[in-house]
Amino acid sequence: MKASRIISVIVFLSVLGLIIYFTGGKWARTHVNYITATGDHPLNCLSCHLYTQKSGFIYKLVNKKYLSPFNLAVSKDGSRLYVVAQEDNSLLVVDPQKRKVLNRISVGNLPHSVILTNDGQKAYVSNQWSDNVSVIDLASAKVIDTLNTGNGPAGLSLSADGKFLYVVDSYSSNISVIDLNTGEERKRFNSGNNPTGAELSPDGKTLYVTSRRALIAPYGETIETELTVVDEGIQRIRDRRNIESAYMMENVAFTPTGDMAMITMIRPKNLVPSIQVEQGWMMTYGLTIIEQKENGRVIQLLLDEPNAYYSDPFDIVITPDGKKAFISHSGVNTISVVNIDSVRSLISKSSPEQLNSYSNNLGISSRYVIKRIKTGADPKGLALSSDGRLLYVAEQLEDRISVINTESLETVGSIKLGGPRIVTVARQGRRLFNNSGHTFQNQFDCYTCHPDMHEDGLVYNMASKDMGRNLTNTQSLRDIGDTPPYKWNGKNQTVYKQDGMRFSTVLTRTEQFNYKDLDALTAYIITGIPYPPNLQYNPNGELTESQLRGKAMFERTKDSYGNVIPENNRCITCHTPPYYTNLKMAYVKTLAVTDDSMLFDTPHLNNIYASPPYLHDGRAATLEEIWTKYGTEDRHGRINDMTKNQLNDLVDYLKSLRAPTYDNIVTKKFHAKN
Repeated sequence: MKASRIISVIVFLSVLGLIIYFTGGKWARTHVNYITATGDHPLNCLSCHLYTQKSGFIYKLVNKKYLSPFNLAVSKDGSRLYVVAQEDNSLLVVDPQKRKVLNRISVGNLPHSVILTNDGQKAYVSNQWSDNVSVIDLASAKVIDTLNTGNGPAGLSLSADGKFLYVVDSYSSNISVIDLNTGEERKRFNSGNNPTGAELSPDGKTLYVTSRRALIAPYGETIETELTVVDEGIQRIRDRRNIESAYMMENVAFTPTGDMAMITMIRPKNLVPSIQVEQGWMMTYGLTIIEQKENGRVIQLLLDEPNAYYSDPFDIVITPDGKKAFISHSGVNTISVVNIDSVRSLISKSSPEQLNSYSNNLGISSRYVIKRIKTGADPKGLALSSDGRLLYVAEQLEDRISVINTESLETVGSIKLGGPRIVTVARQGRRLFNNSGHTFQNQFDCYTCHPDMHEDGLVYNMASKDMGRNLTNTQSLRDIGDTPPYKWNGKNQTVYKQDGMRFSTVLTRTEQFNYKDLDALTAYIITGIPYPPNLQYNPNGELTESQLRGKAMFERTKDSYGNVIPENNRCITCHTPPYYTNLKMAYVKTLAVTDDSMLFDTPHLNNIYASPPYLHDGRAATLEEIWTKYGTEDRHGRINDMTKNQLNDLVDYLKSLRAPTYDNIVTKKFHAKN
């Protein structure tokens, strides 16, 4: 009797196990097929449910805190390197001879650049997510002061006399001039769109400030990006030079004689169908050269080759003898070496027509690029020793500094900064995000169109069934893990599909990521891309009076005449907190004549102030234009009954929206009034 019971239990458990195995396996297969949009992705639950956790014990278990060196400076005697460790929020003091980190100095959030005073006693570090600059006494290795700036301080430059600090405010698009005697901001003036780089001319008379985002203009017009020219003597804007067909102008360097300025840049081909990528013509990369003389020419020379592209040029430095320029290409882990005398010779012997053609000549680089030097993952900032014999390269995703001999043009060493040795799944995903190796001829990578994991402000002609239709405004990738579906038409239900099958079919025109790499890329996008704090419009969670009134308009259920607004036409219905999207499709009557008939995925609105232009095809240059020019039929929320002041309040509120991690503190004062 006892034995029969045991047999019965074994049979029951076996049958139950078979049922669970077959039904559970079938369900799991269906689930994975839906998530990945394929039929053969390995059934690996860990890929999704372990590596995509955004907080808690598991997140800490599978992720590491890296340093991510971004920019650096060298002391005059060459005995010290000062390295901005972006993810560590610190400045590292490094002995390059001993190849050892001597000290770590905590600074503000997401530091960007470092500059040393002429006497070598102080360093200034811009903190992009703190809206300030840390002043560091290098002898004691301590922060001795903090200087307030505009929003998103990035590039730095000292005045010729060392009495003022110019700070490039990348998010608010202006330049702060700080009096170093008082520590106060003396003045602030507007710059180009999303500026980052700053460099003072050798004669100390002119400051160049580069911009990354193009000036907003209707689709179809040639893009232009501003180079802001500051007269250092009177501390005023002398000129605003709009550089055609270029954007992402990250950094600038002058030749020692001051006859030329050289600026890294991208020449996008966003006006042609993206199918051009398989014909070798979608993104090109090079230098903008500005002659420093009266009526000086603006010349653009490519750094690419006919069958190889050198994506995402970031920094540029020029040797003290003016013979060589070194450019870091973060998308292909390469340093390009340019012979400047060859550049001078080429442009002096060329007609205006020839110079114009060089900007689109993929073979012209053979005339002046003398070497390509491979680096570790994601080379960013560059710095030369004072004698020009050594080049230091910040390898951001290696936590390492590489050392290159500028005469032999060989890598002669590297300096490990002490980051984690293990490469986590998300870290590998970030490397893939920033690398062009998976695109036809290395033409671009995710970062190219999503700088800082955000968006580039451009509208693209995506090659669909009909060329020239369905223009697409690039969308931000910040904190999108919980806001599916993706694409403006919502056709991609998961990040797996967005960056797998869709990415290879529409954009790269190559084989899609293998499953291990796709798992890593997805893990990074879901877990590793936070919003910056909205310090410009909502620094502490307390809404202004205007923003509070705008919030009431955003959440209202009746219009100004007392009529009930249909639920599906209320702002709050489609744009619900905390991401300000209901994750559903909607019809808002903003289709263009070139669009297929479709509904649009409701976009999230956090940090929406940082994403102009607006609408799916970038038609609206400002938030106001969404309604004043393109929402006149009241299908995109009930708006037309509002006064201009009420619309201003609504826009003020929209600009205040920020990441869910920065919870709004709505004051009782507003509720008391209403």
